[in-house]
Amino acid sequence: MNIIDNTFSLHEKALGMRSQRMEVLSRNIANADTPNFKAQDIDFRQVLKDTQDTSMRTTDAAHIPVGDPGDASGLKYRTPFNVAFDGNTVELPVEQAKFGQYAADYQTTLSILENRISGIRKALRGD
Repeated sequence: MNIIDNTFSLHEKALGMRSQRMEVLSRNIANADTPNFKAQDIDFRQVLKDTQDTSMRTTDAAHIPVGDPGDASGLKYRTPFNVAFDGNTVELPVEQAKFGQYAADYQTTLSILENRISGIRKALRGD
């Protein structure tokens, strides 16, 4: 199972984060007309870096942690180009463009996984 975990674990985490990111963007789009709603996004690179970086972890309660751990989910408020008069920071064209981009990224990750699974099937069949 270690070979399978090594092959798919990063893509599994990436798919989960991309799915969560699309949910956050959907929530932003749904609340585009809600007064004082603050648009959010997930810092995908930071979350991915946090899941991979294990070199500077504390091993004892007396150790001092390095840096700010931040929000484990990577959820951050987005800085808008223009704020609406009602305090809403959702910019619908920006959110829709980002949603399209992230949907394409999600599909790309699925394609990569599909190719890896296909390669493993061929190897197991002896093709």
